[in-house]
Amino acid sequence: VNLVATQIQLASGASLEQLGLTQEAITARGFAMQVRITTEDVYAGFQPDTGRIDVYRTPGGNGIRLDGAAGFQGASISPHYDSMLVKLTARARTYEDTCYKLLAALSEFNIRGVSTNIQFLKTVLLHPTFVAGEVWTTFVDDTPELLRFVPTVGPVHGVLTWLANLKINGPQIEGQMGAPGKVTPEVPNPLIGMSTYNTQTPCQVGWRNVLQEEGPEGFCKAVRQHSKTLIMDTTWRDAHQSLLMTRVRTYDLKQIAEPTSHVLKNAFSLEMWGGATFDVALRFLHECPWDRLKSLRARVPNIPFQMLLRGANAVGYTAYPDNVVYEFCKEAKDAGIDIFRVFDSLNYFENMKLGIDAVRAAGGVIEATCCYTGDVADPNEIKYTLDYYLGFVKQLVDYGIHILAIKDMAGLLTPKGATKLISAIRAAHPDLVIHLHTHDTAGTGVAMYLAAVEAGADIVDVCCDAMSGVTSQPSMGALYACMKDHPKGVELDFNQMQQINSYWEQTRELYKCFDPGVNASSSEVYQHQIPGGQYTNMAFQAKALGLGSHWTAIKRAYQLANKLCGDIIKVTPSSKVVGDFAQFIVANNLTEQDILTKADTLSFPSSVIEYFQGYLGQPVGGFPEPLRSKIVGDRPKIEGRPGADLEPIDFDALAEQLKATKLQRDTIRKVDCLSAAMYPAVFNGYLKNQHQYGDISRLPTYNFLHPLDIGEEITVSIQKEKKTVIKMLAVGPLYANNKREVLFEVEGEGRSVLIEDKSVETTKVAKPKAEAGNDKHIGSPMTAVVVNAPATVGDTVEAKQPLVVLSAMKMETIIAAPVAGKIVAVHVGQGDAVAQGDLLVEIEPAV
Repeated sequence: VNLVATQIQLASGASLEQLGLTQEAITARGFAMQVRITTEDVYAGFQPDTGRIDVYRTPGGNGIRLDGAAGFQGASISPHYDSMLVKLTARARTYEDTCYKLLAALSEFNIRGVSTNIQFLKTVLLHPTFVAGEVWTTFVDDTPELLRFVPTVGPVHGVLTWLANLKINGPQIEGQMGAPGKVTPEVPNPLIGMSTYNTQTPCQVGWRNVLQEEGPEGFCKAVRQHSKTLIMDTTWRDAHQSLLMTRVRTYDLKQIAEPTSHVLKNAFSLEMWGGATFDVALRFLHECPWDRLKSLRARVPNIPFQMLLRGANAVGYTAYPDNVVYEFCKEAKDAGIDIFRVFDSLNYFENMKLGIDAVRAAGGVIEATCCYTGDVADPNEIKYTLDYYLGFVKQLVDYGIHILAIKDMAGLLTPKGATKLISAIRAAHPDLVIHLHTHDTAGTGVAMYLAAVEAGADIVDVCCDAMSGVTSQPSMGALYACMKDHPKGVELDFNQMQQINSYWEQTRELYKCFDPGVNASSSEVYQHQIPGGQYTNMAFQAKALGLGSHWTAIKRAYQLANKLCGDIIKVTPSSKVVGDFAQFIVANNLTEQDILTKADTLSFPSSVIEYFQGYLGQPVGGFPEPLRSKIVGDRPKIEGRPGADLEPIDFDALAEQLKATKLQRDTIRKVDCLSAAMYPAVFNGYLKNQHQYGDISRLPTYNFLHPLDIGEEITVSIQKEKKTVIKMLAVGPLYANNKREVLFEVEGEGRSVLIEDKSVETTKVAKPKAEAGNDKHIGSPMTAVVVNAPATVGDTVEAKQPLVVLSAMKMETIIAAPVAGKIVAVHVGQGDAVAQGDLLVEIEPAV
């Protein structure tokens, strides 16, 4: 029936009977249903959204009708008119078919640039009650699950947004210095002596087969009986953590995974997860570390995967409830980790026990760690002596570990020291598997390994030549060559290894923008004792805090900070404490005497305060007094294991909290809950990036780090194996709202994205500076961001009461009142950026 024509005829005097429209003549011939697509934000209570439509594609086909309004690409949606874009009507023979036809049509819509209610409409059409036709007028009000949505971003649109933002605002990854190397690393194919097909197919032969067949005990027995020296390759974790700020992406690891499974089939393990790689993946690389693990496990089924577990700290920087550590180890084991290197940053046995127990419960191989510092070969060493190490190793062995790791974080173990330490441990524990780790900062790594093997070490840590040396591990090729004719030589195809090394030479060039330029060995490490994995990150952190020109002073201050902390074991997170302390000393131009006499009035970094409180555990020999009491003040002290009394995390409740956010994933996995439990703020930031950009892990690294040139074309596998051709066409002029339009061509069709230009100058108000010698002025000790500013004008405060909390490069500092008094002015608020010396608070001291 033509409604318009019928209405005209009726208005002209015709009757329904004359037009043949009698009730008896009308029969049902199917079903029709209409939905209205509007620019309403379903995540903000259906408030109308405004903006410009960047992409507008509509469905079509039999039984589909569209009645358009303001919908077209480039249209500006104003707040002053109806928010409806288009009416969509579907018809089919049955009610259920009509619902599904509407659903299919809605799924074909592609509207970007403004929010729409499409997700809500799809949720309604999928609800079983609606599909059954059993709805009522208050159906939406009575069915709250209809209003729970999973926000999504189109895969192509997300990638375009990343590329556009990169073009307008420059590098987006913290720590990037300059441009990456313009190189596409060449994957060796075929490997020498192999076909192309076999090179691309994961190897099935390796030590993991022994582990799966014999279990941890049988596996360790086989290792002890093996006549050759075994190696663990650290290229996928500690090597790039030590040289490239942990910034190597899953994309580049996946490229070389299958060839690696063949070349290193005789390797004891690949260290490829844990430590700093976990939070860096979420925090900086915008990718999920759990997805990395599962993806690489599928490509390398034959070599045991090894991770670094920080004991009671799991992969974080603080203590967690016991059930978090247990669940983490279980999920890691299920996802593909075989061997857990468990350590504590202070060699505190109570913390070690939790990590060991969690790995045992998960069914993993327990590689318990004795962290090494000092010089066991020095007859003047009074703290970290051979007796100390033998006593600690005995504690571990008696607790039922599978493997002993000796973790020489800074590369302090000399050949003489290795001979003395390893031979003594081997004599005391003849059946124990000994695994030795070092950093080659001083250039003595290979020589030390040779001495260690002669003394009884079973496994040593090396990495590909291109990723070796200085603050990383010793060279795999150099160790092979030095032991070529040795009865315990390394089992390795040297020519194939060189092919893998060639890939990493190119990859290191690609990531040169994260290389701090540690180009030579340095025996100075025997003085400052900075761990290799911390050295490069700390150098960058110093630059970010405005202390780059004081690097030599920071290294000296590191020695002083270590002394003030009590000459401690230094590995994450205890090494971070010493590093933060050192930079605090330099930033404030403090001497040892200044700290000892003024400790009760100084605003130390939070990590330093928490260390002295006991949040990391108990250091060897205890805390130095009276410095501890001065720094801690009235804060509580922890004398036992931190976290022992923490309430278990309710993972079901946490999952519900994540589901309730507007940044949820399609499904909330147990591993997501673990990430959120350990790194709540970091995981939330990761979800925000996923919401804005979607999955950008498939972008080639050069294009992930460097903007496209105008006219440049790239091919990206955005969705699984589907390749999409993207070409950047132009960048538009600056609009009044400080945004620019970036034009692309995607598979021959025009697309555009609007991006805020953050380089546009805004009026900056100069912040007042704290006057030197003015006791009423409290200034910022560093360049940082204000996390919290609880101080309020008029408040009466006590000495050491927190006034402002600053954060810079993972280092949080609480600025406390130096004296009791009254707050007369507060010059900062949450989110403000401050420079060193900026005036934060003014206080009138109490009389």
